Amino acid sequence: MWYRVFCRTGADVPPADLLARVQRPGRPVRGDFRGDDLGWTAAEFSLGSGTPVYVERYVTDVDDLRDDLNTWATWLETQDHEPNHARLMEHVIQSRQLITVRKPLDSSNESAVEDLCQSICRVVAEATDGVYQVEGDGWYAADGRKMLTEY
Repeated sequence: MWYRVFCRTGADVPPADLLARVQRPGRPVRGDFRGDDLGWTAAEFSLGSGTPVYVERYVTDVDDLRDDLNTWATWLETQDHEPNHARLMEHVIQSRQLITVRKPLDSSNESAVEDLCQSICRVVAEATDGVYQVEGDGWYAADGRKMLTEY
């Protein structure tokens, strides 16, 4: 399952801050980050010994993602039965970075991994003026409030 965070700012969330904010009592999370001079570009978040949650960071200034953003904006434009579709479409068009989160299919602790993926999305969205999309479910504000339901 995929999650996507559409961020209006280009700032990255410092790895130590992101990792600290997704920790929960009784749920230690390990984070391994890779990056370059623009900040982190990929990360793996692990809960125990299962397959990690993979996170990728794409920035419009250097990555060729404008076509992807336009595709999402076009899809949102067709969701005119949803009251927030135009606002979300504008948000996607204005995005300066896209964060993708891939939940593993073979998780031994489904609810903890789901919570971790949601936590990553909320933390990044809060720090970057973002909204996030959960594939097959819907679009959410940084505070977790559902803005649009996917059918």
